[in-house]
Amino acid sequence: MPKTMFYLLLLLSLLFLTQTSASSVYSMESSTSNCSNVSIPYPFGIVGGNPAPAQGFEITCPLYGSGPRIRINNVMFGIINISLLDGFVTISANATSQQCKRNSSFSLEGTNFTFSDTRNKFTAVGCDMVAMLLNGSHGSRGYSGGCASFCSAKSDIVDGACSGVACCQASVPKGLKRLESEFTSITGQLSRHNRVNNTPACGEAFIVEQNSYAFSRGDLSNTNRDNPLYRPVVLEWSIYGGNCEEARRSSSYACKENSDCYNSSNGIGYRCNCTDGFHGNPYLQGPDGCQDIDECTMKSPCMHECLNTKGNFRCKCPAGMTGDGLKEGSGCNGTGTMVIAIVTGLALLPLLLIFMFWTYWLVKKRKLVKIRQRFFMQNGGMLLKQKLFSHSAPLRIFTSSELDKATNSFSDDNIIGRGGFGIVYKGILFDQMVVAIKKAQRVDQNQIEQFVNELVILSQVNHKNVVQLLGCCLETELPLLVYEFITNGALFHRLHNTSVLISWEDRLRIAVETASALAYLHLATKEPIIHRDVKSSNILLDENYTAKVSDFGASRPIPRNQTHVTTLVQGTLGYMDPEYFQTSQLTEKSDVYSFGVVLIELLTRQKPIYDGKTDDVRNLAWHFGMLFYQNQLLEIVDPQVAEEAGTKHVKTVAQLALRCLRLKGEERPRMIEVAIELEALRRLMKQHSVQQTETDPLLCESNHNADVIIEASSRLSLDDISEESMVLGCK
Repeated sequence: MPKTMFYLLLLLSLLFLTQTSASSVYSMESSTSNCSNVSIPYPFGIVGGNPAPAQGFEITCPLYGSGPRIRINNVMFGIINISLLDGFVTISANATSQQCKRNSSFSLEGTNFTFSDTRNKFTAVGCDMVAMLLNGSHGSRGYSGGCASFCSAKSDIVDGACSGVACCQASVPKGLKRLESEFTSITGQLSRHNRVNNTPACGEAFIVEQNSYAFSRGDLSNTNRDNPLYRPVVLEWSIYGGNCEEARRSSSYACKENSDCYNSSNGIGYRCNCTDGFHGNPYLQGPDGCQDIDECTMKSPCMHECLNTKGNFRCKCPAGMTGDGLKEGSGCNGTGTMVIAIVTGLALLPLLLIFMFWTYWLVKKRKLVKIRQRFFMQNGGMLLKQKLFSHSAPLRIFTSSELDKATNSFSDDNIIGRGGFGIVYKGILFDQMVVAIKKAQRVDQNQIEQFVNELVILSQVNHKNVVQLLGCCLETELPLLVYEFITNGALFHRLHNTSVLISWEDRLRIAVETASALAYLHLATKEPIIHRDVKSSNILLDENYTAKVSDFGASRPIPRNQTHVTTLVQGTLGYMDPEYFQTSQLTEKSDVYSFGVVLIELLTRQKPIYDGKTDDVRNLAWHFGMLFYQNQLLEIVDPQVAEEAGTKHVKTVAQLALRCLRLKGEERPRMIEVAIELEALRRLMKQHSVQQTETDPLLCESNHNADVIIEASSRLSLDDISEESMVLGCK
């Protein structure tokens, strides 16, 4: 009996020690804990730790396991890394949709997390497939991104390459909280390359951390796997509670002393960072929070004495010496007292003259400063500063003196364009950056807030085929807008005023790039932007002949809860939407009509006001449609285009252009649909060129490959795929 009691006591002791060691795993005595070598900073925290983690950031650290785990919508995910400064957490997740299985979704709705649009890629693996990323939920249908994947010859499939052949990638849209995909065949027929052992292979689409996925041929035959494949996925996290302005009024405001609040880039919640000159955890008080950085101890920036201050420092020079005292500044300089007295005495008379001149100059400068301040306030300068701060917009506010120097006082030698919009100057900034500076139209004082809002929205437009608005200057009577400089001028000049011909392949690429840019303005910005003056003279070409949509002087943002705005009619004769001209109601379909005219210009090299054979035929769009329906299309098409593209291909593009030119806006396709069709036609045309030279038996089953490709392209319209499409992402 005593022996039995001894073993019982021993067992109880072991259980007590086990519980003690387990509880030590969850203890947290500071702002940062570790679990399996993963650093876990507050507001994240281990369940049971001290301080307790913030709601939605609870992490479990198993006693025996592979590392920390976090619960998101009742699903546990392994954590790879957490970034406090950048606001990212990398998890191991199966964020995948498969073509042949019932569509599954990966949801972050109702949580503190969104998919990072800068550190992830939407990736699709398969052949003859368009993978579209759904942006709707619970019955509302729409698309926010996606890409198309083709397979031609087996030799074209390259391991490690994911650029549209068997594998494609696209950007993840900002603020995405739900992965749900839809798959569609491009040609309507199952490709031989999309088969494994004579059975159809299914494509799959997934979100994965950028640069962490390497495509291989074997992935085509592994898309039907039953076991989930986990890949690294980067999530952006934020603190719930509205934006910074709303959160500061709340008792649960998370940013502590010596920290700044900034709105999350995904538009949901906010995050905190230590103010300049401080370091630590901005979500905590006390020694673990944002503490002053002692610059004097860390890097000794001063030549002589360094004095640390809260959030900063200052350098002190010895008596009799002046300067900023910095090692990398002017340092400390000075001469003897006697020498200074002698020099002062000798310089007294010149100094008097200098003083008189300086007084005159100062009075003149103050007058000029007051005039600039008056113009700055008159043009909405203070409101613009507030908007830039609250929206974290990248727009730069230039001074008038900076732009005077950049343009040699706006010399006539620097003029690069004139028109109804005003004058455009070429300028070189102090950092040698070449820019285009446009004098904007006079701002109506009753519409200052609208002008400022449109500036902020345009500054956040970021697309490779849109001329970037870099900044503005409001210190002049007419506001000055600063854009990136595009070297090769306007498409109008290249089509109509030069003997150098552009190939049809380049024209079709320019059309695709322009349509992609307009679709981005309609769909991917915070507020849809209608350009309102789409024309070939507003499509610029850079050194690589890449298209850049420019001149947003007439553009208007439309609130997302509206389908149109009623405004004064603006535009250019020959390109203007007739429905907008009659009703004054501006919609995104007005840009579609104008783009249809540009597409006809690319086909015909004729100006929009057409110099026909008879005096009564003047409108290019009307004349083009008349010849098309009379089966006389080749009478107006540029002979170079007809030779390079072929009759069937030209007819397909012409049909798309005429759909854009329908009189009723509701009957025209959306800009994103036009971009998708043109991109598919461009790829099919390239594939046609490849098939003319290759002899792969999988491709050369007949002697009519060209007809097969052209017929496929003629069938390829979004009416056959869906009513809407993806924002073009893969290249």
